[in-house]
Amino acid sequence: MEHSSLTINNEELNELILIIRKIHDFDFSVYSQASFKRQVTKLMILEKLSLFDLRTLLTNDANYFEHFLIQVTVNVTEMFRDPLFFKSVKENIIPYLGSYQHIKVWNAGCSTGEELYSFAMLFDDENLYQRSFFYGTDVNSKVLNTAKNGIYTLKQMKQYSENYLATGAINSLAKYYTAKYDAVAIKQALKKHTLFSVHNLISDGVFNEFQVISCRNVLIYFSKDLQNKVIELFYNSLANFGFLCLGSKESIRDPNLLALFKIIDKKNNIYQKIPLTISS
Repeated sequence: MEHSSLTINNEELNELILIIRKIHDFDFSVYSQASFKRQVTKLMILEKLSLFDLRTLLTNDANYFEHFLIQVTVNVTEMFRDPLFFKSVKENIIPYLGSYQHIKVWNAGCSTGEELYSFAMLFDDENLYQRSFFYGTDVNSKVLNTAKNGIYTLKQMKQYSENYLATGAINSLAKYYTAKYDAVAIKQALKKHTLFSVHNLISDGVFNEFQVISCRNVLIYFSKDLQNKVIELFYNSLANFGFLCLGSKESIRDPNLLALFKIIDKKNNIYQKIPLTISS
């Protein structure tokens, strides 16, 4: 089958979005159209599916949608990704949290869990783990199962160890996992304060009050309006003076939303919630 027949135009893409919304109650119309189109085209080429095939699968095969969701919602993650970001968290957020008795951390769009475990390790290194609880959420349950299991390849861990040391860590990452053959498992002691669950940033609301929210490499796939809606959700989910971590690739662009935060680190886009003063 020629690749030319495995493409999709904007009108066909909108029809597909409509089918998905009607059958699976998942709205891709708020995603960045260019990004969604790119991922769908990539999937069609990879699986040699015509648009008719794809439509048929999404309409008639209940299990296929879960697979489709994994493929088109980009799940690229690693432990201590962008080490300078974690160095900034260590320098700018950790000291502030030192006096807190209870700390809640939300990693939104956590994918297979590497980012959440990175936060847990960082907090453990800084003696804050026992007072903290880490929530990881994602739209798709399959990647969450990987996160809950906490099993990764030994090859991955070699790269993660380099990232970890680049944050200025003095420990070895090996203290947090046990290795067996070519796989490693995150130790139970690190997993006991973690919870992974399904949460859709587009349709679900506030579910707790957090001192830290981290959401990196997720908003870039959303339309501008949806980005603003999600930033509002994060603002409402943060405790007063809580921190929002977006990473180097994303920032708060809307001036009205930006006015609700203090910029802590411009390069890594770490913000602190400014509580609204109630005027009499």
